[in-house]
Order: sequence, then structure tokens, then C-alpha cells
Amino acid sequence: MAKNSYSGVKNSMAASNHGGGFGCSLLELRSLMELRGAEGLNKLQETYGGAQGLCSRLRTSPVEGLSGQPADISKRIEEFGQNLIPPKKPKTFLQLVWEALQDVTLIILEVAAIVSLGLSFYQPPEAEEEYCGKAAGGGHDEGEAEAGWIEGAAILLSVVCVVVVTAFNDWSKEKQFRGLQSRIEQEQRFTVVRGGQVIQIPVADIVVGDIAQVKYGDLLPADGVLIQGNDLKIDESSLTGESDHVKKTLDKDPMLLSGTHVMEGSGKMVVTAVGVNSQTGIIFTLLGGGDDDDDDEEKEEKKKKEEKKKEKKNKKQDGSVENRKKAKAQDGAAVEMQPLNSEGGDGEKKKLPKKEKSVLQGKLTKLAVQIGKAGLVMSAITVIILVVLFVVDTFWIQNLPWLKDCTPVYIQFFVKFFIIGVTVLVVAVPEGLPLAVTISLAYSVKKMMKDNNLVRHLDACETMGNATAICSDKTGTLTMNRMTVVQAYLAEKHYRRVPEPELIPGTIMDLLILGISVNSAYTTKIMAPEKEGGLPRQVGNKTECALLGFALDLKRDYQAIRNDIPEEKLYKVYTFNSVRKSMSTVLKNADGSYRMFSKGASEILLKKCCKILTANGEPKLFRPRDRDDMVKKVIEPMASEGLRTICLAYRDFPASEGEPDWDNETGILTALTCVCVVGIEDPVRPEVPDAIRKCQRAGITVRMVTGDNINTARAIATKCGILQPGDDFLCMEGKEFNRRIRNEKGEIEQERIDKIWPKLRVLARSSPTDKHTLVKGIIDSTVIEQRQVVAVTGDGTNDGPALKKADVGFAMGIAGTDVAKEASDIILTDDNFSSIVKAVMWGRNVYDSISKFLQFQLTVNVVAVIVAFTGACITQDSPLKAVQMLWVNLIMDTFASLALATEPPTESLLLRKPYGRNKPLISRTMMKNILGHAVYQLTIIFTLLFAGELIFDIDSGRNAPLHAPPSEHYTIVFNTFVMMQLFNEINARKIHGERNVFDGIFNNAIFCTIVFGTFVIQIVIVQFGGKPFSCVGLTIDQWLWCVFLGMGCLLWGQVISTIPTSRLKFLKTAGHGTQKEEIPDEELEDMDDLDEIDHAERELRRGQILWFRGLNRIQTQIRVVNAFRDTMSPYEGLEKPESRSSIHNFMTHPEFRIEDSEPHIPLIDDTDAEDDAPTKRNSSSPRVATPTPEATPPPPPSPNQNNNAVDSTGVHLFLESSALAPPPGSPLHSLETSL
Repeated sequence: MAKNSYSGVKNSMAASNHGGGFGCSLLELRSLMELRGAEGLNKLQETYGGAQGLCSRLRTSPVEGLSGQPADISKRIEEFGQNLIPPKKPKTFLQLVWEALQDVTLIILEVAAIVSLGLSFYQPPEAEEEYCGKAAGGGHDEGEAEAGWIEGAAILLSVVCVVVVTAFNDWSKEKQFRGLQSRIEQEQRFTVVRGGQVIQIPVADIVVGDIAQVKYGDLLPADGVLIQGNDLKIDESSLTGESDHVKKTLDKDPMLLSGTHVMEGSGKMVVTAVGVNSQTGIIFTLLGGGDDDDDDEEKEEKKKKEEKKKEKKNKKQDGSVENRKKAKAQDGAAVEMQPLNSEGGDGEKKKLPKKEKSVLQGKLTKLAVQIGKAGLVMSAITVIILVVLFVVDTFWIQNLPWLKDCTPVYIQFFVKFFIIGVTVLVVAVPEGLPLAVTISLAYSVKKMMKDNNLVRHLDACETMGNATAICSDKTGTLTMNRMTVVQAYLAEKHYRRVPEPELIPGTIMDLLILGISVNSAYTTKIMAPEKEGGLPRQVGNKTECALLGFALDLKRDYQAIRNDIPEEKLYKVYTFNSVRKSMSTVLKNADGSYRMFSKGASEILLKKCCKILTANGEPKLFRPRDRDDMVKKVIEPMASEGLRTICLAYRDFPASEGEPDWDNETGILTALTCVCVVGIEDPVRPEVPDAIRKCQRAGITVRMVTGDNINTARAIATKCGILQPGDDFLCMEGKEFNRRIRNEKGEIEQERIDKIWPKLRVLARSSPTDKHTLVKGIIDSTVIEQRQVVAVTGDGTNDGPALKKADVGFAMGIAGTDVAKEASDIILTDDNFSSIVKAVMWGRNVYDSISKFLQFQLTVNVVAVIVAFTGACITQDSPLKAVQMLWVNLIMDTFASLALATEPPTESLLLRKPYGRNKPLISRTMMKNILGHAVYQLTIIFTLLFAGELIFDIDSGRNAPLHAPPSEHYTIVFNTFVMMQLFNEINARKIHGERNVFDGIFNNAIFCTIVFGTFVIQIVIVQFGGKPFSCVGLTIDQWLWCVFLGMGCLLWGQVISTIPTSRLKFLKTAGHGTQKEEIPDEELEDMDDLDEIDHAERELRRGQILWFRGLNRIQTQIRVVNAFRDTMSPYEGLEKPESRSSIHNFMTHPEFRIEDSEPHIPLIDDTDAEDDAPTKRNSSSPRVATPTPEATPPPPPSPNQNNNAVDSTGVHLFLESSALAPPPGSPLHSLETSL
């Protein structure tokens, strides 16, 4: 298989070794990228003369970048490939048809139809016909005998219809997914230098030789070699599985690999491999992600699946065996994979926690299984009763012997009975349910795009409707993320607005401007406004933009200073992260002395200052007492106005003392001289207060979690309406929060969190860890009987753990880092809080759509099954024929799910409280509607069935012989039945007992079209359907009666809604989610090797109705949701349903992963060496494993920062989405599996 990945390359290589005039070939570069650390460095030095040499061979300039001329770019693409991984071919329509045919009920129907077809051509000799019993003879004239085949053929035809419709639905959904996927991929852009300009281009346009700027939070889109870096640390766990961050420097390890995450720092790299030739691409090709050599790949995949099954059986094997297996599974590829730890993505995903189906799918699957079982029983009883009645009647009452010649006739009867039984089953099994879910979700996802919600995981959409709490960031979500400096304290004076430049002493001014210009990411800048008279555009980190804007307000040009001191000349940069809460840059002066500029959160940086600049520009002593004074007089007043305060300071290291030890950060970052403190304003978005009011009315608590100072946070929370004056809600700082939730040993206790979270509204100065702890605490809490469903918004890399832990993670589309987007479920393309409210509305709408469909579907099921069953038992023939049943099944399932699942949401959805996870799908009101309408429909149908001939004065259709022509009587029964369904479909639009069922009906064009279309087709079937549909044309007045009886449903609906539900205590609800307690422990252990807990499987295990699995088309539909899981990776069901066919999605999200090799890592809960929260660098979750306490020296305790203050943070997140899965059977394990 290894050859695949080269196949496209060989041809071009043969032509010229150094094709296209580049100084190195694709293969040379590729082998270079497979080396790591020192090896790679040596090779780079020896072969290419270092990174600079490599640049010149690739004909690119480290400063100017590529020229960007189309000819040059296309030449590079031709030579080194494009930065794309070709997606797997989608399933063809025919494949989908074939899959739809796998449904057991359909197969049984087909077989029965073929048998009936075959038998209808056989005719017993004329003379002996009467021997075969009364039922056989009778209305047999020549024409009728000929028409015997029609029923069989009609059944086959309707099966074909059902299959084609199902396949078409699956196909259109898959197409939608692909569209969504490509949309997600196009959104991804990366910063490169071309022609000396820094521009952002789509990831797919990156070519070999591009100079890319990497910064904190990026997901690297291609392989490259570092040419300049500041404090760069990379999380390579997605490739190597090592969770420690790797330091990248020019002199130790300059190799940057695609698919890895930048956790700290910034830098520039020259791109050396893209697309299928990058490290991620190679793995991809091995996984069969590319399209080179399909058959090989399929074989490979099958082989791997088998391996996988074997592995599951001996799943507790040690790693070495697993690696051998993996190597075997990958054939020749293993050789090439060595440098990558022969990573097949296999061993690593082995221990991922079980992924629960979404709540809704769990409930639905369970409900569908229960209904299906009932249907199975009913259909079996129907068949048995029919057979027994026939046998008793023919051989007992008529006393006939069994004649050899009559055997085919009898068999034909039995086949007919069997077909009736199967049709009852077809009608009973609601295969439309999963279809309704997928249609509803797919429709919502498409529409949510317009509301600025880009949904990455389908089920997030539905979970959002149940959300009970939203933990939101402040910066950028609630506020506009457009920062400006509005106040300043400098030269011993507090300016309420930006001072005039003349008022500031020259020495202070020079220090201030120099500090602002160099001590900020060079990628941050202020650009001219896009349209005349607009505000200047802020590019990059917003807090830094505010400071640069401050420099411009002081009439100074920061760009001139940056041109004098390019990034390469900065001696050392301590980039911003959530532990430091500050950023510092060191410059080396001509005389050998050093000067360091720092900026950071004022309360942190002021603690490290020992001097402050006075009005004449001289430093004077700054004592703790002065500091407290300043906090009271300057910082608190600023913060109470909702300003974020930033302190700017500097420190000189004289040449006489020699070079300081730069690695001793605590020693370096002390004895600073404070230059000034600025207050930065970030105004609240105008639409936020209203959105928050809506949330509160809808029963959703909004909490603000921010890194800002508590006064700023409180001021903004009051402006937004999160806090109302006079409420007794809590606002606390991260430090205080940590103190109150931990016991004496420093362990987090759920009971302590439970005391705090219900009242907590603002958590300030919080670290990413605090955010994660809070989210986890709320989710695990049992104080309120309803399990809380928590949504979280985040934009920084540090929010990754919380986004993953939350039920729904929202990432910011504009300000968000790649890592945050990868960890999220929904991306807000406009970063706006009010889009979250829209998401809630859509989520609730999905839930309601499904309930509407259920209410409709179940009424039809109950009626059809009872009619077929009683009819068969009393008249020995089902009043609704097989073909008619299939037609009813088609309108009920497919069309109704389309019509009811696409109802647009209304504002009124936000007036009710969230349903909660355990709310049954079918409420009492719905149960009342279902049973009420069933009573009406059954009464009408039985009246027509047993007295119809008298009412309409027509011939009775009961007891007709085999192959008798269709009767008007039964046609009327069928027609009325369908009319009642049509009108009941309108009733089903409301599920909360509303009176006006027509409310907003014309807003839904699909609904109107479908109801009208069904009506037209029904006319055609009855008038022209003839023998295949067992129909006879009806007269106008018969039609009017049918329609009138159908309309009775609407009137009856009004009667039903008059009955108060509260009176009907005896009605049961149905369709609860599976509760944790219902699963016995032994079963849990058995289920250890399943990747999902499938509620249906559990039901079946008890029922042992094995073949029911196929019978349930549910798999067919859920399969579509999984279509992306399968198509993208041989490891089915292990990943979320988003596509893996782009490099960027391949890396199992930034799984903040702990390697699984050491099963007995003490959990933080048990061994808590450190004392105080902030010192826990890796406690990104209360039960995150600390691989070795010594691995990361605890950083100095420090209160927390605003996680956006300089948009970055790189705590050592060793957290996987659920930390290490504890051994099965342990209490933690059971917690893991519960919903």
C-alpha cells in the first residue's frame, strides 16, 4: 500500500530529478519531514545548508515570501501537489438503493409477492375446482383468473417505490452533509507572506515554498521548517500520541508537522510538504482516505475491520501485540509509518469513552423497538388466526379431503394470509421515525446556516433545544470585541480620556510607544477602514489593537518602530499564556545591556513593580502601600465602569551584570518599573441584553465566565442583564471559587460545587481549568432532579477542554482559534450571543417536529394495525389490502415526515421551559390526541366495514373469494381511511393542545404541497388504480362523504382539546430515555467493547428477537447520519459524524489526550500533591491524570486573567475529552456511560 501514496509522483519524478528548476524534489522533502529533532536538524544542515538554504532552493524569500504570481503557484502545485486530500467518493445512488433493499420486512414482502405471482399462474383443472372448497371457487371468470398476478406485481412495484424514495432521501442528505463539510473547509484560512504582504488565504491554496506565520491556537495546515520562532510550543499528540508540548527552536527541533496544534508562542515557517505528502496526508493515504487505488484500499479496510473485530475480542491485550497487529494491518505501509509511531489511529482510539447516541436518538430507537415488537406480535397473531380459520372452515366444516390438485390453491391462500401479516408488520414498524429525525435535523442545519450557526455535529442542534444553562465568555460574545483605550493613568495623573501628546513628558512617551510597538504580536495591526468614514479595522489580538490605537491617538507611528526592529531582532519573547497572564519582549542594546518590556493584567503586573515613573519621567519607589492606593483610586474606578485594565512596565538589565538566566521566569519578571495603566473599553453588543432576556424567559440561565477583573465583569454583567439590581446572585473570582469547592486536601468535591453553582452568575479572573470545572460540576450535579444541559462558548485554545466537556460547545467563527473550532459542535459565524438564542429555537423546533410526526404516525399505526387485525379475524381478509397498506405507509412515513419535520420555528418556542433529558417523547397531551383520534377513526371504519353496504346501498365486499374483483365497499373504506389521515396530518401540527391548528400553515410551503399532492394522487389511485390497488371508481357523492368523514377529524380534534389532560391521570407517557439505573452492572461490563451503547440492542438482548434488527429500517436511516463516519474512516462509529476527509478534521480534534500506555496513573482526586488550585497546571479537569507530578513544575500561583487579554493561553491541557476511561465497573466508569 505504501506505493499508493507515491503513485502520482513517480511519473513526474522520472522526467527530471529536480523538476521545475527547484533545488529539491518532492521525495527528498518528504523524507526530510519524516525525521525528527536532532536527526532532522543535521540533515537540514548537511543537505540544504539550514533553513535559509532550503528557502533559496525552494526559490522563496524568508522575508518577502513567494511572489504569488499565478504561473509560479501553478508550477509549484504541479511539482509538489496541492494542499488537499481527495475525499472518498460518495455512495452512488444505486449503492443506496441496494442498502435500502437490505430491510428485512421488504425482503419478506418481495419473497411473498414472488411466491404469490408464481402461484397465480397455476390453475387447478376446471372439474375439480369445487372440491377445493367454497372460498376457492365463486367469482372466477376468465378475465379474473388472468388478473391474479396483478396483486403480486403491485406489491413488488410498491416495494420498488419505497426503496427508491428511501434511497433518494439518503442521497440528498448525504449531499447536504458534503456541502456542509466543504463549507467548513472553505472557512478555514491561514496567514502567509506573499510579495512582502501578510495575507490570509484558504488552507487549500497553500503551496510548497510559502512562508506561513504560525501563532498560538493555530492548527498547522501543512508540514514546514521553522525559520524564526518565539517561545513556540506545539502539541503533537495528534501524530505521536505524546501529550507533552514540544518546544520548537531553530537550533534543536525546527520541524513543524501538519495537523499539530500551536499551544504557545508564534513564528514563521517555510512550507515543505502539502496535501497527501504531508505527515497527516501520508497517514490519510494509509487509512484509505485518498482515492489512489480503490480496490486495494477496500481490501485493506476489510482486513482492518476484521483485525478490529479480533482486537475487540481480545480487547484487553497489551500494547505490543496491538502494535504488531497494526503493523500487519497496514502491510507494507508499516515501514513508512515508523517515524509516526505506526499510528493507525487505532490503538489510540481504543479506549475512548463510549459515545452515547444523542438523547433524542436514544429515546426514538427505544420507542421504535417497542412499537416494532408490538407490531411483530400483532402480525404473527393475525397470520395464525387467518390460517386457523381457513383450515377449520375448509377441512372441518366443509369436511373436504386434502386433494393433491388443490395444493397450489391452498398454498395461494396461505401466501395471501402471510402477505397480510407482513403488511400489518410493515404498517406497524415506524421506519419513518429515524427518517423524520434526519430530515428535521438536516433541514434545521441548512436553515441555521442563515442564522449564523455552522453546525458541525448534527445532534448538537437537537441538544441545544434542551439547554438549561449557557456559560458564555464575555469578550467578543457579549461585547463587540472592538477595544479602545479610553482612560489612562500616567505620569502620576489619571486622565479620564486619552491625553493630548503635549501633556506627556518625552521620556515616558518614548518608553511607552516603544513598549507598545515591540511588545505585541507583529501580526496585530490597525488597517485603514474598509469603507469611507468607517472605523479602522483591527486585525489580530484586540487588546493589542487597543494599545496600538492608543499609540496612534498619541500621534505616534508604531509601524516605523517595527520596521526599525523587525521580529528577527527581538532577543527573547515570553508570549502570553494563561499561566503568565502577561507578555514580555527583551531587546538587546548596542552596549550589551538588555531592556525588557512587559504588559499584562494590572493587578498581576503591579505586584511585580517596585518603581513607577513620575511626572518628570524619573522612576521613584513604588511600595505595597502605594500599590493599594493605586488599586483603590485608579483600578477599581476604571473596573467599575466596565473597563479592562492593562499595566505597561519595563525593566533594564545592565551590561555589567552579564546575561541574565532567561529560563528563570520568576527572577526575570520582578523589579519592574510601571510606565502606565490604561483602561480599555469593550462595549456591550446592542442586541445582547434582549437575547439574554429571551433566554431567561425560556428557562435558560446565562452565566458569564471571564478572565477579566471582577469589577469589570460585574459592570458588564449588569449592562447585559445577567445581573439585575437587587438579585442575590453570586459573583466570584476564580481563586475564591477554587477555595470554596475544594476540601482540606485540595480535592474538588461535587457537594461543594452544588452549594455554589445554582446562585453563581459571574465567574471572574477564571482560568480555563475553572471553566472546565464549573461546566463539569453543573453537568454532574444532582441537586435539581433534571440533569442540567450546558452550552459553553469559547474562543481561545484554553477553552478547548470546556467546549469538549459541555453538551454543546459554541466556538467563535471570527475570533476563535482553530483549536477551539475543532473542539466545538457549532461555530457562530458572527461571534454573536444572539445567534445562540436562534440555535435554542431551532433545537426546540427539531424536538417538536419529531413529536408532531410521532403523534401523527402512531395514530395511523394504531388504527391500521387494529383494522387489519380485527378485519382479518372476522372477515378472513384484511379490509386494507397489502398494496393499499404500502401506499398508506408511504404517505405516513415518508411524506408526513417531510411535511411535519420542516415546520419553521416560531418565537413562541422560547416561552416554555426546556424539556430536560428524561422528558418522554410522547407527553400526556399527545397520548390523549393519539388515542382520541384512534377512537374516532376506528368507529368510522368499523361502521363502514360492517354497515357500509346498507348506508351507501352497494354490494357488500366482505367474504369475497380469492381473486374476486375489487368492490366499491372496500374502496370507500380505504378512501375514507386515507382522507382521515390527511386531515389528521393538519391536527398533528400542534402538540401542546392548541386550538388553532391552521396557525401559520401557509408559512410552510412543503407542508401544503405534500397534503395537496397526496390528495391528488389518492384521487388518481381510487379512480384509475383498478385491480392493482383493489379500487373501483367512486361517484361524486361517495367522494364527498369520504372527504366529509375525513374532515370530521378536525372537528373531533377540537372536542379532544376541550378535555383537560389533567383529568386523564390513567394515560401513560412513552418514549423516555434509558436511565442509567436501568442497566444492570453485568450488562455494562458486557457492553464494554461496544463503541456505543445502543438502547435498541439492549432491548433486543432481553427480547432475543434477533431478526428484528434488520426489520428495523432504523439502521438504514441512522446509517446516513453515520455515512460520514464510515466513509471517512475504517474505524466506524468511533468518531463524531463529521467528515474526516480534510487534513484539518483528521486529527482527532485536539483531543487533549493522555496516552493510554500507563493504565494506572493516579487520578488527581486520589493524589493531590499540590495545595492550591492555580498551581495545578494540568488539572484541566478534576480527574485528569497527571502523568508525573514532576513533569511540569507548578507555576507560581496567580489569580486568573481574562482569557482574551492577549487572546492566548497554553495551559498544559493533558485532558482528553473524558480523561482516562477508568477500569470498567468502577463508579467513575458508570458515571461515564450515563447520559
